[in-house]
Amino acid sequence: LGDVYKRQEEKDTKKEEKSEKKGAFGKKKKDKKDEQIEDLNDRLKRQMAEFDNFRKRTEKEKSQMYEVGAKDIIEKILPVVDNFERGLDAVKEEDKEDPFVQGMEKVYKHLLTTLEGIEVKPIEAVGQPFDPNFHNAVMHVEDEEAGENIVVEEFMKGYMYKGSVVRHSMVKVAN
Repeated sequence: LGDVYKRQEEKDTKKEEKSEKKGAFGKKKKDKKDEQIEDLNDRLKRQMAEFDNFRKRTEKEKSQMYEVGAKDIIEKILPVVDNFERGLDAVKEEDKEDPFVQGMEKVYKHLLTTLEGIEVKPIEAVGQPFDPNFHNAVMHVEDEEAGENIVVEEFMKGYMYKGSVVRHSMVKVAN
């Protein structure tokens, strides 16, 4: 009799285990281990995506910081270019053959070539329509020969670096 009860208990336990594994519609429920594995896989995928986004964001920030630093250096070099231009403009025609003046012209041209090599370009101003995105109007003159809102004189050259303005051109605008 004891053996019959033991066998019945074993059958009942097996039925309970089977019923625990099956849901309301006869589908198997997931074990705790399977749920934990899915949870860990989900967390791993999210961490990997987050890391990938972090990597992309830091690369973008690094390139932006480089451009900001480059613009800062360019802004500091532009007064040197202006001084070269003023100095070379002040040289008299008879002194242009002087070796010192020729050397200064070569240094100036080399500086401009180097700036062009890093994509620093002067902004065209004289004869162009006034554009506040590129020009800073410091004077206004009535001139019937020039058209409306046309730049007639440039006091200080403006420069662009990779499509963005580093320094606006200081100009005189007609009409």
